[in-house]
Amino acid sequence: MPWGHPEVGGGHIPSHGPAPATHPAPKAAPPQRTVAVDHPGHPAAPHVDAHNDQWVGHNAGRNDVRYHLDRPWEHGHFPGDLGAHQVWRLAGGGPDRFWFNGFYFAVAPPDIAYVNGWLWNSDDIVLYPDPDDPGYYLAYNPRLGVYVHVIYLGT
Repeated sequence: MPWGHPEVGGGHIPSHGPAPATHPAPKAAPPQRTVAVDHPGHPAAPHVDAHNDQWVGHNAGRNDVRYHLDRPWEHGHFPGDLGAHQVWRLAGGGPDRFWFNGFYFAVAPPDIAYVNGWLWNSDDIVLYPDPDDPGYYLAYNPRLGVYVHVIYLGT
């Protein structure tokens, strides 16, 4: 599935992460996260529109039950740099455990379906804070334009 459409991915790095939600998430949500195609040529996955840096699919609200953690930040906060100025190169693993520069992460279960095209030994990612779900970061893949929730597992 070619997600590197010029309007999504293709190396674009958003200048900022998503804004915090202005509403709480519903108390019940299906376990799988679904994202509708917002424009022709955009993926049916959480992504960033390269024209306006809109984080499509990050609109469920604060404290989405799918991303609830009993112990947020269980392994501490990621000590590296976050945001558009720091690009990290994946060095191995897969959705359950991947790494770069000695830092380990895991993709949140509701987002596993959205990393099918990731190259775990060579893709770049950019990490942004998740303003709505405590304990998570958003890992954005500039090649594909897709992002997912990730948990820091430590060093």
